[in-house]
Amino acid sequence: MQDVTDLAFMRVVAHYGAPDYFFTEFFRVHAQSRPERHILRSIDENATGRPVFAQLIGEDIAHMVRTAEALARHPIAGIDINLGCPAPKIYKKNVGGGLLRDPERIRSILSALREAVPGLLTVKMRIGFEDTSNLDRVLDIVNDCRIDLLTVHGRTVREMYRSLVHYDQIARAAARARCPVLANGNVTSAGKAREVVAQTGCLGVMIGRHAIRNPWIFSQCRELFAGREPTLVTLGDVREYTERLYRETRDPGVPERAHVNKMKKYLNFVGQGVDPRGGFLHDMRRTESETELFAVCDRHLLANPETPFAVEPYPGVIARPNCETPGESVDGCSLETVTA
Repeated sequence: MQDVTDLAFMRVVAHYGAPDYFFTEFFRVHAQSRPERHILRSIDENATGRPVFAQLIGEDIAHMVRTAEALARHPIAGIDINLGCPAPKIYKKNVGGGLLRDPERIRSILSALREAVPGLLTVKMRIGFEDTSNLDRVLDIVNDCRIDLLTVHGRTVREMYRSLVHYDQIARAAARARCPVLANGNVTSAGKAREVVAQTGCLGVMIGRHAIRNPWIFSQCRELFAGREPTLVTLGDVREYTERLYRETRDPGVPERAHVNKMKKYLNFVGQGVDPRGGFLHDMRRTESETELFAVCDRHLLANPETPFAVEPYPGVIARPNCETPGESVDGCSLETVTA
């Protein structure tokens, strides 16, 4: 998740039960680009004990290869290629999900990177740009280029995050691809993860925004896949998570109000599981200081701390678009994964 899955967020998630592996925010690749230092920190300083894949987005083959070779000098698990970001400002540059309009360009990129990357090379894609007419062709290219792992988000680029997820198309991909496939899109809980794995035949799931709402989701998935009852999370637990997230993501050089506004980006998702009427979200969005923010947290989360935190987001309690920063990236450009 661009501007979310940084070193601090990985550290917080790992405290509650790390996924099997992480993917970085995407490294933007072009003629003048160099791997961004803050993203490199999530690789070089990562002490979670989990492998980290370096995610690239771009379409210039020479510079994609150059960047992959530079990143290979860092302790990465492998290189991941983004063919899924649906943000218009991204796909209009013919990168991310925009490349799904040009399968032969994808072939050229993946072929060159397969030659240049001696280790693991993975891909995350959507099921198409306008429709699924190119899906089989792209999957065949993935096979021809000997990709090691494929993640499929079950919407087209044009559908952004608005439509239902087409799990049948993910199943189609899982059946055709020769490499392991992960399912992505609206994996809201451990129960939903189990359902999606059964429905699609995938090896596991990739989880994005619902790890912001519920950082326990990976440990809960692991418990459920092992036949155990998932850990119950209470509103008191969520209050502790909110405090930890605030402290870990705080930059001493950033003014308090700016950091409070950053926290709203996270809490915009957390609030989907606090109360069915959205009262927490309403009050949280109006805070301007640390004191005000935690007064709201205390009022909504500690009044009845043993109250269960909702396993699934409450219907109708949604993240307001202008609070999703950046809204076009928050569910698919850089995610965490758990395998069944």
